[in-house]
Amino acid sequence: MTKSELQSFLDEKVDLYNNPNFIESDPIQIPHRFSLKEDVEIAGFLSATIAWGNRKMIINNAKKMMDLMGNSPHDFVMSHQEHDLERMEHFVHRTFNATDFVTFVKSLQHIYINHGGLEAVFAQNQEPDSMQKSISEFKKIFFETEHLNRTQKHISDPMNNSAAKRINMFLRWMIRNDNRGVDFGIWKSIPTTILSCPLDVHSGNVARKLGLLTRKQNDGKALAELDAQLRLLDANDPVKYDFALFGLGVFERF
Repeated sequence: MTKSELQSFLDEKVDLYNNPNFIESDPIQIPHRFSLKEDVEIAGFLSATIAWGNRKMIINNAKKMMDLMGNSPHDFVMSHQEHDLERMEHFVHRTFNATDFVTFVKSLQHIYINHGGLEAVFAQNQEPDSMQKSISEFKKIFFETEHLNRTQKHISDPMNNSAAKRINMFLRWMIRNDNRGVDFGIWKSIPTTILSCPLDVHSGNVARKLGLLTRKQNDGKALAELDAQLRLLDANDPVKYDFALFGLGVFERF
């Protein structure tokens, strides 16, 4: 395929999957249950955090998280008492357990009280073509509160050559604003131009088959390579192609 043929093919797939029908099979449905900005971003952040493995299980466990927070995530984060956290003691999603969940609630409270909220933290340390430093600095701030070392593995650090798939997905949800009804576009302080594609097994395999990626591992170096290619296709909104790569991989077994 020529570059223009590839772009036309991918644009077609973006159109196919970037619409409200996509929501019902994706963890993004969890933040779509809310309208308050802080509820949307906390629900989105927690859902993205556990977004690995079986999609049905991810969605069910993300719903459980919201239920345990009384379906008012921001209010729960800000006003919970110590005894309210006891209800989380049986929560588990793969290696993310009750202790991790409690730590995340307390860290989120710390971020909203002391750092102006999730958007304010991620908006710092932006680079002209990347959010990777910003994600790394976010992790440091997130773990300023007391925590077990094991909990740190649930937030990736791009400075350690991680593709940080789940955080990049969360940032896509919050920042992209194309009025198609899937992504929220509620964060105005970060441009779509510097977002990175959520790179996982599915999107990585499709990207390799299409010649967008040569590196074999799905790591930070592969992400930089893929980002560079997607920005050649659309410099203003490169991560819209996540819909195409993911849809081709998961729904079409491309």
